[in-house]
Amino acid sequence: MDTRSSAQLALFDPDEEARSYHDAARWGYFSLLTGQGSARKQDSYKLAVMPTILSMVDPTRDTWLSQAEFTVPNRRVVNLLRIGLLFADLDTYRQPWAQGRTPEQLAAAVLHHCAEEGLPPPSLLVYSGRGIQAKWLLDGTIPRQALPRWNACQRYLIDRLAPLGADPVAKDASRVLRLVNTVNTKSGNVCRVVHVQNDANGDPVRYGFEYLAEALLPVARWTIEEQRRDRAERRQLKLMPGGKSDNLRGFSGRQLAWDRLEDLRKLAELRGGVQEGERMQHLFWRLNFLLLSGATNSSLMYHEAAALAGELDSTWSYRSKELMTLYAKAKAYEAGEKVTLGGKEFAPLYTPKNDTLISLFRITDDEQRQLRTLISAGMAAERHKTRQKARRRAAGAVDRDTYLEAAQARRRDAQALRAEGLSVRGIAERLGVSVGAVAGYLKAADSVQSPCVLQGHEAVADRCSKSVRITNGVASAPGGAG
Repeated sequence: MDTRSSAQLALFDPDEEARSYHDAARWGYFSLLTGQGSARKQDSYKLAVMPTILSMVDPTRDTWLSQAEFTVPNRRVVNLLRIGLLFADLDTYRQPWAQGRTPEQLAAAVLHHCAEEGLPPPSLLVYSGRGIQAKWLLDGTIPRQALPRWNACQRYLIDRLAPLGADPVAKDASRVLRLVNTVNTKSGNVCRVVHVQNDANGDPVRYGFEYLAEALLPVARWTIEEQRRDRAERRQLKLMPGGKSDNLRGFSGRQLAWDRLEDLRKLAELRGGVQEGERMQHLFWRLNFLLLSGATNSSLMYHEAAALAGELDSTWSYRSKELMTLYAKAKAYEAGEKVTLGGKEFAPLYTPKNDTLISLFRITDDEQRQLRTLISAGMAAERHKTRQKARRRAAGAVDRDTYLEAAQARRRDAQALRAEGLSVRGIAERLGVSVGAVAGYLKAADSVQSPCVLQGHEAVADRCSKSVRITNGVASAPGGAG
């Protein structure tokens, strides 16, 4: 529980709160949004100058800070670099039960609700001037490759915190939240930290992302990945029908959509860019998969489109009207609508097969080998075979050549010990194997040395069998030759 006094919490200044999930020693960018309404202004800065920038913030102005870090000075989700927390923006002021309560009483209500719902307690609770910002700090950061799983955790938190007024829109990785020690001009109150959940060392508690994912998601990570991989291979990585549900099927579809977006970006990188006549095709499909992944929505679609277009060509002035159909489909997707084709239901957004995309973008076999999901059925089978082989190796299985070499070595050891006069049981104890195994080693060694086997002639074998006698389990010829 929090052991800090109100005075100590007041010392939780903007820099200290921001350093809970940002690190000025890392490379990347953060963003600040200031002002009100149409007068809002956004600026992005390198993380290295964060302490200086935050010290210059005017506390009398509405100010919001990005919660994630980005690859470029632009807080679009397609430019996400990493994120180090989960969060929820709770509009408690809209809830009848919260009327007249102090910020500290609101914080206590949030903690009680989390306990009732079985949610880990937030590391920080920040009074935004009207509501509460709940933040679960991670013990490290996660890269954008893990964004679909992060989004799944965010959706789960928002659903569970809905009775507290959790804003269903404020859950994306590009979100900004109010900066502590700045005024909320709508209420005149100052944004401040009202609760810190301490660990054993007195620091804000931090959670492993894997722990939170297992605690929040209905299926453990390895189960999700295994089922998604097997299903994708069986269906040649065809994107599963989408939707906004939070079950395994929906999660897998969103992950695959995000991976396809990343593959198209990788494809452009492999080709040294995108030719002028292919830019809109790339933009359209990247934006389609971004929407399917759940990482953005129709209200932010054109902002993300601008970021993607700039990535393709910073001088390109694309026509936004060409994206109107995609916008309409995104709205239908968010409304939970379905499209029926061939008796099956699909998301309104486009869900093509891999063969379609491979043909459309003319993806070669060499390029496919460097992509994650945009691969042919043959290459998917090849990768599956490689993974299966790796799993057998990890489980202790060895390839045939290695097995035969080890078997020959054991036979030689058994022979050497037999020559020293050890019994079969003594050899078994020395080698740490069964008596039957030793008998097999000696028998195999004798058969390899026997001229009957070497010459392979039935008549010779018959004479050999009559001239060989067995003494104490060891084959020998008349005259004492062992």
